[in-house]
Amino acid sequence: MDNKQVMLIVDDVNINRTVLAQFFHDDYRIVEAENGKEALAMLEQEAAHIVLVDLMMPVMDGLEFMSILKNNDQYKGLPVVAMTTNNDLDGQTWAVELGAADFITKPFNPAVVRCRVKNVIGSAENEWRRVAQLASDKQLAEVVSFVDNDSLTGLFNRESFYRKASRLIRDNPDVEYEIMYLDVYSFKVINDLFTMETGNLVLKTAAYYFNVLTSNGGICGRVESDHFVLCVPRGQVRIEHLLEGIDSTMLSLGISHNIVFYAGIYDVENTYMPLEQMCDRARLAMNTVKGSKLHRYAYYDEKMRQLMLEEQMIVRDMEFALQEKQFSVYLQPVYDAETGKIASAEALVRWQHPSQGIISPGKFIPVFERNGFIVRLDRYVWEMVCEFMAELREATGFLLPVSVNVSRLNLYNLDLLDFLMGLIRKYDLSPEYLHLEITEAAYTQDSHQLIEEVEMFRQNGFKVSLDDYGKGYSPLSMLKELPMDTLKVDIGFMKRGDKAARGARIMEGVVEMARELGLDVIIEGVETKEDRAFVTKMGARLIQGYFYAKPMPREAFVELCAKNFMEDK
Repeated sequence: MDNKQVMLIVDDVNINRTVLAQFFHDDYRIVEAENGKEALAMLEQEAAHIVLVDLMMPVMDGLEFMSILKNNDQYKGLPVVAMTTNNDLDGQTWAVELGAADFITKPFNPAVVRCRVKNVIGSAENEWRRVAQLASDKQLAEVVSFVDNDSLTGLFNRESFYRKASRLIRDNPDVEYEIMYLDVYSFKVINDLFTMETGNLVLKTAAYYFNVLTSNGGICGRVESDHFVLCVPRGQVRIEHLLEGIDSTMLSLGISHNIVFYAGIYDVENTYMPLEQMCDRARLAMNTVKGSKLHRYAYYDEKMRQLMLEEQMIVRDMEFALQEKQFSVYLQPVYDAETGKIASAEALVRWQHPSQGIISPGKFIPVFERNGFIVRLDRYVWEMVCEFMAELREATGFLLPVSVNVSRLNLYNLDLLDFLMGLIRKYDLSPEYLHLEITEAAYTQDSHQLIEEVEMFRQNGFKVSLDDYGKGYSPLSMLKELPMDTLKVDIGFMKRGDKAARGARIMEGVVEMARELGLDVIIEGVETKEDRAFVTKMGARLIQGYFYAKPMPREAFVELCAKNFMEDK
């Protein structure tokens, strides 16, 4: 029996189908169609694992085929690779707009085509792993059951909203619609300051308000946590009036906390676009103003579209980048202010893209955290760091502790400790030299699980640092409950606007309290003589920042360490 995965190749030119079939016949069972209509008929008879489709075809072209595919729940998650010519930029853009996982250009380059298809399949599998890691068996059952209504608010849940809003737009071609995406700023704080019941009251009250607002020709849903989405005829609901109304509604609850909703709006122009993509655009617009004191809403625009395309490029190229080792490890030293010597280092990842140059971690790390690829990148970086420490020991005779980031998603992996211990044995290291950095976000997501994980790491000899303390919502309970070794505080904490003096005093208090709790303290972001003078005056000893050194390649760091150690002899 042939257990190969099925690849559907859709192209009206026979030679193109033949060439592509030759590329993949060893790995896939190939089925072929001459146009989109024929391909849809084939998919009804037999499921495919990936589709390669030409954009220009008679009867039904690739764009129409893709729009039908993406608006049908039966084919949700089926990866599609579009085929275009090199100069067909509009076609490539439309393909991405309609949910294409990637595109390949004619004439076909066998190596490039095979690599891109492999990346697409890898991304699809990685997305499933991400869902599996984040959800228990019970949660997974709830995800795939597609119950129409959210149990707390009674609104449509994510999947049912996508289906029903898509149908609403398709069934009313003469009506122009807009998507409004809203959520509460720092909703987690409401649950922590008050009770879960108070948070639920906020969500149920907001849901009632949005339901009334959309009762005349619109639809609304709760897509996750405190995130709501509305699909309404354009102009029927003015966003200014909506926000004024929700503010008044929240005030009527009598909760002694300022509950602020932010919104993003996408004007529906392409009715064939998958509803999920429309919501992503509205959410992207919302994220540009979230937390702002000046603006509460934003409309999706062309600049945001470019950001979306940039993210598509990152997702498209990430698998190949990992295989080709385009990700490299840079190290930034941590200095002991009393001795002026290097005390440790932090490992930071950089992406040297062959055509885009250096891609900032600020661009690709958030994408990888959303799609789950961060799990594999983390492990790649950890191994590179262990390899580096072995090289440093051989080159200098000394060994320095190096801290590595542990993403929230990796904390869900049951084999995490086994993987780390395997690296320690492979490179003949002691666990105390590999410091594990976690962020306060991981604590606020699931404090009980994190505490258990940290205790397990420390029992096996690893040192654990809490990074970015003070950048977000940092309860003092973290310092009390989390069994860590080091607290990392960014000096930017004391430089925030007109309250710098108060920030400086609070920072002094945090450092003093950490020392009394027996924690090491590293001050990050020290860039000037004045910064250094301030942190040393308050008793901080371990300092990291541009004042001493920027992140540097491994080779440069080895040279710096060799010089540092030679001065001690």
